[in-house]
Amino acid sequence: MRHLVVILGDQLNADATAFAGFDAAQDAVWMAEVRAESTHVPSSKVRTVLFLAAMRHFREAQRALGRVVHYRELPTRTASDTPAIESEDTLGAALAADLAKLQPQGVVLVQPGDFRVLQQIRAACGTTPPQVCEDSHFLCSLPDFAAWAAPRKELRMEYFYRWMRRRTGVLMEDDQPVGGEWNYDSENRAAFGKQGPGLLPAPQQFTPDDLTREVMALVESEFPDHVGNLKHFDWPVTPEDAAAALNDFILHRLAAFGPFQDALWPGEPWLYHSRLASALNLKLLSPQQVIAAAEAAWQQHRLPIASVEGFIRQILGWREYVRGIYWLKMPEYVERNALGATQPLPDAYWTGDTDMACLRDALQQTLEYGYAHHIQRLMVTGLYALLLGVDPKALHEWYLAVYVDAVEWVELPNTLGMSQFADGGLLGSKPYIASGKYLQKMGPYCAGCRYRPDEATGERACPYTTLYWDFLDRHEERFRDHPRLALQVRNVARLSAEKRTAIREQAAAYRATLVADSLKK
Repeated sequence: MRHLVVILGDQLNADATAFAGFDAAQDAVWMAEVRAESTHVPSSKVRTVLFLAAMRHFREAQRALGRVVHYRELPTRTASDTPAIESEDTLGAALAADLAKLQPQGVVLVQPGDFRVLQQIRAACGTTPPQVCEDSHFLCSLPDFAAWAAPRKELRMEYFYRWMRRRTGVLMEDDQPVGGEWNYDSENRAAFGKQGPGLLPAPQQFTPDDLTREVMALVESEFPDHVGNLKHFDWPVTPEDAAAALNDFILHRLAAFGPFQDALWPGEPWLYHSRLASALNLKLLSPQQVIAAAEAAWQQHRLPIASVEGFIRQILGWREYVRGIYWLKMPEYVERNALGATQPLPDAYWTGDTDMACLRDALQQTLEYGYAHHIQRLMVTGLYALLLGVDPKALHEWYLAVYVDAVEWVELPNTLGMSQFADGGLLGSKPYIASGKYLQKMGPYCAGCRYRPDEATGERACPYTTLYWDFLDRHEERFRDHPRLALQVRNVARLSAEKRTAIREQAAAYRATLVADSLKK
């Protein structure tokens, strides 16, 4: 064998650079399902099924091309009683065992999406380093991102996004943005109001085929205690289904996505969101394909520029930006904790059991479907953890475990950087903090909740509001002169000494109660 081409579970694009020059007579493909990839964080059943089902469909497509695919299926618990199988339970160990058997001249792979995985593969290859190819799935190479970042004192997504617009020509006329504005974020913050979202266009569903159902049964058997409900599983696991999901979004939800992308509504997990992140992150769809479809919809059907630009910015801007930061700053990035947060992750994140209506809805939806849209992640589950002072690494591991679209290169910077400000402002310029009043504005949860968003102390005080003022109090010195947070800090400075003491005491008692309740279980 000349080359063993290693294909990871989030690299399921047939045009991957690792296949350049592939010769079926000399080369072979290697893929593996290993238990550790579902247990190093307790991956939800939905997430695990998505990865394994998509991998098995990719395997069949490669074999249909006449290629040899060495594929390890997840061993059952009965089989794993064999010490040899247990010893090959990690990706690195499995690869090392097969390299010893197959003896290829070299290993080729695309840049992984997880630093931990890259280290395992390098170790497995021993003294013959693998050939790691640049990932052509992305629109900005890692060397290009590093070159863009090098001369800058501060990294800001908005300026990276403008740079990407110019170099790709997306939504550009000559050297200017179409419509005259680089972004239309101010037009994309509407709430539904008391009437609610009305009749929502349901996203296209994909009924599991026989191969996916086999995986579902396997995951139910092998990971019975992991969160997630597979009765809802309808995610695309092939490029064909992913393309159909993209078309469905463009036709039925993109126009309304823009204004309502930050809105919240109980019992409505999808709203106008695309549900395309999992297909993009497994590379069943390419960003070029998605951006081109959205831009064409604007040109041909005159969809609102604010909706189209807001959607494209998430892919051309934010997605590329966080990947660049991940590989620029790993491995130390995962250990960052700029705000010194040490509170344990509340049990509610694994059970959904809380009396806060907005948080309960987001957590229960997450645990049931493996999905929450970006505002639920940033401004409900993420905001609560930030204000509470949860250890950011613990929150990162939870996000990586529960969300169907979670791959570390995208999840980690979003969690530590954007959501928790644990990187001290490297990724984003300010911590995204708000009181319960923000959540009252974006959805109707407060009307049916025992807590009042305008109260910071007392039995009816909203924990978000108490913890918001406590956050500003605790970090007053750090953010007193911050250009985007100074006004909020000045507001806490206007509180009386008695009020600030009462807030501190209520916040401390609240944290202590969460810890005590956790210890009882």
